[in-house]
Amino acid sequence: MAAGIVVQQLTPASEQRVSVLVAARDLPTGAVLTASDFTRASMPPDLAISGTLVDAEALVGRQLASPLGKGQAPAESNLLGPGLLTGAPVGTAAVPLRMADPSSIQLLSPGQLVTVVLTAAGSYDESRQSQVLAGPVPVLWTSSQGGKTGEWLGTSDTDGLVVVAADPQQAEKLAGASTQGKLFFVLVNQQ
Repeated sequence: MAAGIVVQQLTPASEQRVSVLVAARDLPTGAVLTASDFTRASMPPDLAISGTLVDAEALVGRQLASPLGKGQAPAESNLLGPGLLTGAPVGTAAVPLRMADPSSIQLLSPGQLVTVVLTAAGSYDESRQSQVLAGPVPVLWTSSQGGKTGEWLGTSDTDGLVVVAADPQQAEKLAGASTQGKLFFVLVNQQ
């Protein structure tokens, strides 16, 4: 019996491998993808992640919503477009918001939870009122993630822009909120 265990331990694992598409180098958020951004890697089938994309040509021209590290397999949820809301409940909307402090966007990354606060503009002698519009909502995309300006939204003015996922009631409050005052976010602990 001991000899059988030793033989089993020394016998090499199955050589069965699958070919998967992976990033050929580190790709930043906002990158517009080309065929040369990807290569093939061979791995055991149990390490291949379900739901990853397998056709490099189908990725050409699409834009990353989150960074891909070298050797990481791309999934639809890594891409701008309908994939941003993959797995979200039906009715969830991707809502763009322009924050009052554009430099604060550097604190955010896709997946981070935030609470969105509106500070209404008051008159000179009137104190400003703040109200929570939505939260916690996940960040889907930010203008600070290294993308080229204007590729996604068709404008070169993306400074301070954040896109969050919101349910229908939150989306209604958030849409156009920046015309009512200044928008800020509060980071929310994800645990």
